[in-house]
Amino acid sequence: MNKKLLLTGALFGIFGIILGAFAAHGLEKLVDEEAIASFETGVRYQMYHAFLLLVLGSTSFLNKKYKSVVYYLTVVGILFFSGSIYGLATNSLSSFDFTSIALITPFGGLLLILAWVLIFIGIIRKEVD
Repeated sequence: MNKKLLLTGALFGIFGIILGAFAAHGLEKLVDEEAIASFETGVRYQMYHAFLLLVLGSTSFLNKKYKSVVYYLTVVGILFFSGSIYGLATNSLSSFDFTSIALITPFGGLLLILAWVLIFIGIIRKEVD
C-alpha cells in the first residue's frame, strides 16, 4: 500500500507540474484570466493532495485499512475536483460541454474532505507516543 501511495503521489505531482506550466505558458492565449485562475486552483489542490499521498506512504500514523480508504477517496477526489475544474476552465476549447458535469466538482471536494476526516479519526484512534 505504501508503494502505491508513493507512486500515485509522485504521478499526481508530475502531472501537477506539467499542468501548472501549461496554465502559465500555454493557456494565456486560449482562455481568459478567470479561466486560468480557476485552472490554477485545480493544479494547487492536485499538488496539495499529491503531497498528502507522499506523506501517507512515508509514515505509519495510519493503519493499512485507513490508508487504503484515504487513498481511494483522494484519487477519486482529485480526478473529480481538479479534473472537472480543468475541463470547466478549458470548456471553450472542447467539443464536450463540461458544464453538464459541473456537479462533480463539489462531490470531488467532499471526497477530499472525507479523506482528511478519516486521517483525523485514524490519528485519534491510534496510540501515539
